[in-house]
Amino acid sequence: MEKISASLRALGIRPTLHRLAVAKVLLPNRDHLSADRVWELVRREFPSISRATVYNTLDLFAEKGLVLRRAIKDGVFAYDPVTRPHHHLVDEATGRVYDIPWESVKIPASIALPGFDVLEFHLVIKGRKRGGRA
Repeated sequence: MEKISASLRALGIRPTLHRLAVAKVLLPNRDHLSADRVWELVRREFPSISRATVYNTLDLFAEKGLVLRRAIKDGVFAYDPVTRPHHHLVDEATGRVYDIPWESVKIPASIALPGFDVLEFHLVIKGRKRGGRA
């Protein structure tokens, strides 16, 4: 828990009990959790924590660069602790989200769109495992 506290402090985030609880659930997790799922998991340790507290904490973590907030599937935002550039693959059979290394997909280093300043982009790929196995 001290390592998580230090990580939060390094980003200028005061490590309150609730923030530590959210970080403890989110940071080691590679399942691309929604805010509601994070809230469900944090409530196991802190049953009285409000949904708003979890949502505000997740927004703070994203604002400070601790996690990425991504619309990966069905318009639901997921919070991703992997902050280096990468893409995602959604297995439509299982709903599982996989990280795809940035260099595995050939796309331009930058995108120019008339009338827009493109600030960032990433690719969401949808597919199914061959053979129908999960």
